[in-house]
Amino acid sequence: MLGKKGLNNFDLKYFALFFMVLDHIHYFFEFTGKIPLWFSQIGRLAAPLFLFCVIEGFVHTHNRKRYFLQMYSLSVGMGLVQFGFYNVLSEFVRKDGFFPQNMMLSSFAILLVVLQGIAWLEEKKYLRGIVTTILPIILPWLFMSLYQMASQSGNQWLSFSLSLINFTILPLHTTISDGGTATLIVGIVMYLCRKSLKREVLGFVLASLLVDLGRVFLLVPTMGLALTPDLLLFKAFEWMEIFAAPFMLAYNGERGRGPKWLFYIFYPAHIYLLYALSFFLYKGW
Repeated sequence: MLGKKGLNNFDLKYFALFFMVLDHIHYFFEFTGKIPLWFSQIGRLAAPLFLFCVIEGFVHTHNRKRYFLQMYSLSVGMGLVQFGFYNVLSEFVRKDGFFPQNMMLSSFAILLVVLQGIAWLEEKKYLRGIVTTILPIILPWLFMSLYQMASQSGNQWLSFSLSLINFTILPLHTTISDGGTATLIVGIVMYLCRKSLKREVLGFVLASLLVDLGRVFLLVPTMGLALTPDLLLFKAFEWMEIFAAPFMLAYNGERGRGPKWLFYIFYPAHIYLLYALSFFLYKGW
């Protein structure tokens, strides 16, 4: 039996995977001067497509707890690796100081917790809903207070422990450069608009533009830059993620067929493989 016309969930993930690889080729090998910028510009489409699929997965999965734990366990492992680069793996940091800081799975894990809180609120389970929704959002400011206490007391062990916790079991959306707060905001908007595909995609476009361009407008004056077309096209081009909208609109609502674990395995595997290649290439560059 033929499926519906359009793109199913697996199709969207394959597109996202392709765009992600382009983006990361530029990310890891930009130092060569041989990788064109458009690799990264096209790569902006990857994260929103994966975000769309994560929300669909949350809405339709039969086991939200297992769905979250799959994402969360990998995010903890990758966070531990990144923490290691800062602390015990310095010999594996590239000579220009570069090492992978890809924590998109942590961004998605935080979002899933907040979405569960919203779902409980919709089910009129107000106490657990409020706590589960609000706590991940305000957690960075609670940690900030603890960091200040550790700094004032000179307790290096506490500072080390808080940093380890931040990178692993309790990631903070404000400290994640790969997604972070932006993914949380856009993901919440998309989820609240989920009952209509067109509204969800419109919510994605408007929220993305608000977050991405708003960030540019705030940062440009403080960095002494001029807001020009060149800046938006060649430097601050996060807003280009809105071009993922046509792919989302082509979604036919079907899951499709494919290897379930491919994307969970491929994400960390290709990151560390590309980084290893860039590490050895940089030595001889």
